[in-house]
Amino acid sequence: MQEEILLGLLTFFTSTVAGVVGLGGGMILIAVLPSFLPITALIPVHALTQMSSNFSRAIFGFKDIQTEVIPKFLFGSILGISLFACIIYYISLSYVPVFIAVYILLSLWSNKFNQRIKRYESYFLAGFFQTGLSIVVGATGPLTMTLLLKDYDDKNKVVATGAALMGLTHILKVIVFIFFGFVFIDYISILTAMIIGAILGSYAGTYLRNKIDGKKFLFVLKILLSVLAIKLIIGAFI
Repeated sequence: MQEEILLGLLTFFTSTVAGVVGLGGGMILIAVLPSFLPITALIPVHALTQMSSNFSRAIFGFKDIQTEVIPKFLFGSILGISLFACIIYYISLSYVPVFIAVYILLSLWSNKFNQRIKRYESYFLAGFFQTGLSIVVGATGPLTMTLLLKDYDDKNKVVATGAALMGLTHILKVIVFIFFGFVFIDYISILTAMIIGAILGSYAGTYLRNKIDGKKFLFVLKILLSVLAIKLIIGAFI
């Protein structure tokens, strides 16, 4: 029971962080989970917990969700997770996080890169790679958030829409893990505590986000994205 309470509190904290700035919570959580769970349960439990965190955050900010991006993203996500689920055992994806990180850094800070890449960027491709790679990398939210940050200058639109898209990513992952035979019921007590923490954290994060200045929020989000990208690069070579 002590472990469940601790994981519930950790999930509350990470979900609050994600509720305020739009991302980061999932990466923090997946970095902590290996201390509590076997490696085979790490990404499935993380996926179900993050599905709860993201969908609850989307519900709390449903009026700000930009629904026009969802169909393209969902179509790309279904294709991406189908492909990567089939080839995951045959290819090495060790350095995929490095390519993701470099893309994020260039996209955030290089105007020349943005001018050249703009014709190729789309929510279809974001869904394809975010959802496909997430069954290996675990937390790929920065991919979509980087694109949303370019298209919308309202913090609530960025966070709510990002939450909806990441929620779709995680529910597709959960379906794939069930298909592969992962038994979520074996972790029901831990999952219950973490899901409760995730939902309460989403509520707290949504409330706190409205207390933050929009321009400062977007700057903090860019800094956080950059830190997470650098962390991905360092982690790939350690």
